[in-house]
Amino acid sequence: MRSVRVRILAILAVLVIAGVGAWQLLPSGEAKTDAITVGTSDVVTSLDPAGAYDAGSWAIYSNIYQSLMTFKPNAVTPEPDAAESCGFVGQKLQTYQCKLRDDLAFSNGRKITAEDVKHSFDRIFRIKSEVGPAGLFPTLKSVSTEGRTITFNLSGRDATFPQKIATGAGAIVDPTQYPGDKLRAGNQVDGSGPYVLKAYEPGKSAELVPNLKYRGALKKTGEAINIRYFKTSEELQTSWDNDEVDIAHRQLPSETLADLDVNDPDVRVTEAASAEIRNIIFNSRTDSPFGEKKVRQAVAALLDRGPLVRKVYQGTVDPLYSLIPTGYIGHSTPFFDAYPSSDPARAKQLLQQAGVETPVAIDFAYREGDMYTKETAELHRQLEKDGLFKVSVRAVEWTKYQKEYAAGKYDMYTVGWFPDFPDPDTFSQPLVGTGNVLHSGYSSKRMDQLIAATQQFSDRSRTSSDFKEMQALVGEDVPLLPLWQKKDYVVAKSEVAGSQYLSDGTGTWRLWELSRI
Repeated sequence: MRSVRVRILAILAVLVIAGVGAWQLLPSGEAKTDAITVGTSDVVTSLDPAGAYDAGSWAIYSNIYQSLMTFKPNAVTPEPDAAESCGFVGQKLQTYQCKLRDDLAFSNGRKITAEDVKHSFDRIFRIKSEVGPAGLFPTLKSVSTEGRTITFNLSGRDATFPQKIATGAGAIVDPTQYPGDKLRAGNQVDGSGPYVLKAYEPGKSAELVPNLKYRGALKKTGEAINIRYFKTSEELQTSWDNDEVDIAHRQLPSETLADLDVNDPDVRVTEAASAEIRNIIFNSRTDSPFGEKKVRQAVAALLDRGPLVRKVYQGTVDPLYSLIPTGYIGHSTPFFDAYPSSDPARAKQLLQQAGVETPVAIDFAYREGDMYTKETAELHRQLEKDGLFKVSVRAVEWTKYQKEYAAGKYDMYTVGWFPDFPDPDTFSQPLVGTGNVLHSGYSSKRMDQLIAATQQFSDRSRTSSDFKEMQALVGEDVPLLPLWQKKDYVVAKSEVAGSQYLSDGTGTWRLWELSRI
């Protein structure tokens, strides 16, 4: 599942999750509390950290699992959580070591060891799920242990490695419950995060209760939380109107968000800049019409972001003209520079130069959902209005959608992206590097060189020129086409405190910050 780097944008994106069944593993004598209910239209792909790389899944991981490192609110540098200490060995940035705390246990009572951490990373690569997080660790060569010390051996310098292991991909799992060669079956979870998953029903609800065994960076765990999942923004809106949820996030309808009254005494509205972005992804394989670069450039020449921003999203998003969003080191505007306005004549010329007959027939897929239906309808209109493209559109359920675009079944598809950690690297290797998690088929030797160059420096300000060159190359090759950067809204009932701390752009969903006034 899955938008700052001169400064960190406070992203208040409440990511939420779905479930699959129900199970119970609670401390004896636990008192029932009045749970806070959070509503969302996000989707959880998998409860197993080796099987998901999306915002909805990682949101719940940060609550029920624990990683060696974690981020404090608005922090750029991670701090130890399951670890007692972490750091690079020497100056080469190729060996990273962590010492595990000695007071950790999974929620099932089993003591956590360094070997459990190694197992958690090893199985990601052994399983190598097509929608899993293996692509986040291109430099990780091996993991070894000695006592409570875990050593990560890297194939090249990677200054961002500490941030990567602080994400949902670094979640520690119990080897007795999570096989080394396949994803865990069933609906149970054994983690060591601040919450225990009490009950889980896919696509409908998740119940979380404080984990009394948790030990780590947090000084306290939060109150009981009920998460409700909705298929559409309209369903979430209805539940909010009926007072069935205490917090609504990701996403009320754009029309509702645009009309929110920040002076309403009964509602707490938090609006913040966000680094969540959305792109059109092109299948760059040779058997796709977009295997030819000039055909991709033609779409870039046609696109007008204005109607998307004004009509579809009612001003709740901003147009995006770059791989790296506003607020991050290296941000620039190559797509505005190269394609300042919709230019059908130029698009036609590019298609002629590509030697393709018009209209070019393309297969355009998108994630099923009301908001994306409106977006796709507008993109469809723009692509066909000048007779240059003939577009076949289809909506696909999220889990199936991920598997099919990974298999190269679509010519063109749209994917939202939420930053894994507060560094522009989260938009580079995962999105445009060889073997990227978008499965676009795009590969560029120069791009890979630039990505490696940006990982050389702990002083991230030294990467700016390389990131700008990287963005210029994306503007030229057009492996993807940026659409918008989101403004983020958290809407909460006045009796709920802490909603402004739910998220800050690090991919962590801080449910433990919520409380009743």
